[in-house]
Amino acid sequence: MTPEQALLRVVHCLDRVHDTGFRTKAFVRALDVVRSTPADELAARAAAGTLTELDGIGDSTAKVITEAVAGEVPAYLVKLESETVVPLSPAGERYRAALRGDCHLHSTWSDGGAAIEDMAATAIALGHEYMVLTDHSARLTVAHGLDEVRLGEQLAEVARINAALADAGYRFRILTGMEVDILEDGRLDLSDELLGRLDVVVASVHSKLRMERQAMTERMVRAVASPHVDILGHCTGRMIGKRPPSTFDADYVFAACAQFGTAVEINCRPERLDPPRELIDLALEYGCWFAIDSDAHATGQLEWQPHGCDRAAEREVPIERIVNTLTADDLLAWVAA
Repeated sequence: MTPEQALLRVVHCLDRVHDTGFRTKAFVRALDVVRSTPADELAARAAAGTLTELDGIGDSTAKVITEAVAGEVPAYLVKLESETVVPLSPAGERYRAALRGDCHLHSTWSDGGAAIEDMAATAIALGHEYMVLTDHSARLTVAHGLDEVRLGEQLAEVARINAALADAGYRFRILTGMEVDILEDGRLDLSDELLGRLDVVVASVHSKLRMERQAMTERMVRAVASPHVDILGHCTGRMIGKRPPSTFDADYVFAACAQFGTAVEINCRPERLDPPRELIDLALEYGCWFAIDSDAHATGQLEWQPHGCDRAAEREVPIERIVNTLTADDLLAWVAA
């Protein structure tokens, strides 16, 4: 394990427990330093005990680097690996075993913390057959959303990475997608032409979350009725303990999802766990499809699907109604149907 690999794995473990504080920032900074420092200099400094003289390397990160240079698995990493495992109930294990991919995740092209290649490598290690890259659309400027030009560039980049993965012998595909904003009137924040070029589209409300009930209902129904929308993302917009759920008529919204074949996302982020249990039950009554998605913004967060699997098991969501239990080809056929 090289120092870079060790630091990457430390950051991964911190990400999967949603540690966004100083500790994670320190290891990310150390990773940048290691990547820009020659390996022989790192080895010499590790032997001399002078790693902390490098700007961005502290005592904790220096110890990890020193142990990695010595050919050891750093003790701190061993500790993190055992303490940050995402729990999964026996009932949830059936659902996790059935999942073939993840339909909602982000990269550094918008507000994610990892490159597309790193997200793909982690997805492969987790046993996925595919992932859907769904960076934000342009309206969400705080998330550095993609405009039409940047999306076109990303589509070319995904094609390049897929070709490289195939050449390397991986049976894994990155499907193209976007988490497109649902505008206030229910229109989508991307042209029909570009939406039609994407494999999978997740539509989400990110603005005006306190909109009046009827207006929010009409806004969401118009979006899920679009032939381009495949998944309704984190439908209430809630942030547990920080932001209450939006108010809308769930009967109308889920009836529309069922009618137009739009899956209801079971969002796995610990601060979302959206929809709440009672809305999953209602979506089940309407015969909706579901997608169990990590909404990952870093490699470690790709391991969050167990949160949604446990929720699905608890509410007895039929596994055959979960779209990412389908193969990539079957998923694309479901989208096209």
